[in-house]
Amino acid sequence: MKENQDLWTLTSSVLLQTKTVIEECKPDVVLVHGDTTTSMAAALSAFYAKVPVGHVEAGLRTFDKYYPWPEEINRVFADAVCEYHFAPTEQSVQNIIKSGISEKHIYKTGNTVIDALLYTIKNHKVDLGYLNLDKNLKTILLTAHRRENFGDPIKHICKAVLTLVENNKDIQVVYPVHLNPNIKNTVQELLGGKERIHLVEPLDYAPFASLMQESEIILTDSGGVQEEAPSLGKPVLVLRTTTERPEAVDCGTVKLIGTNSDDIVSNVQTLLDSASEYNRMAKAVNPYGDGKAAERIVDILKKLS
Repeated sequence: MKENQDLWTLTSSVLLQTKTVIEECKPDVVLVHGDTTTSMAAALSAFYAKVPVGHVEAGLRTFDKYYPWPEEINRVFADAVCEYHFAPTEQSVQNIIKSGISEKHIYKTGNTVIDALLYTIKNHKVDLGYLNLDKNLKTILLTAHRRENFGDPIKHICKAVLTLVENNKDIQVVYPVHLNPNIKNTVQELLGGKERIHLVEPLDYAPFASLMQESEIILTDSGGVQEEAPSLGKPVLVLRTTTERPEAVDCGTVKLIGTNSDDIVSNVQTLLDSASEYNRMAKAVNPYGDGKAAERIVDILKKLS
């Protein structure tokens, strides 16, 4: 990581450094996960070396190349150069087929993020006492960090949080704040020092998973959280207008609400006030797998070797 690094710098760095790793390790297959610029560039690097690429979490699409940006093109590109497509859902499988890729190497596996979550919750439960949360209050977990939410959107999110805390004396908001100054500076300015709003450093995965489990409602612009939280029975309100995970919307485990302050307040308030609406989302079935995606991927690679 470099301060204020841009996508050109990041992409070129990943390309050059993975070239060295591939030349030294001589892998039979390179696996990349998800839709980060690192995954895209590592897939391209392996392609240049003529090493087969397996894309874990293949086939996600919004069909808008600028939203989320640059993730939509990252995952399209990774799918285009990879040999093995490990898709989490049937809709992801169909997305890949529609792009003209042969079904021969497309496998529906579920998503490894569910494997990681269930394993972590079972084996690495974390005592969150160090966060100094009030156990008598309902906890709303907030994560917001995406580039498209820089500027006015993050300001609107912060405004909504202030309104919700003011209107509901029985809630507290926990926000692990991303270190990017485009997010951090705005959040500290608008929410810093406010009663029942806990701005904390970014959390390692185990405490974050435990925090998800202990939260009442989750507000997020994250892709992974849209998949994880429903496995814990937590309603997820997504601070975006589109998602590459429409299966969760269709199943009712998540709801797209955008970043308008009034919309955020209204949707959160509904979940706080209506037990039936809360239970409708909390008890919906998670479409992203049963926690055995990694086993399936390993079995597939063994058979291919």
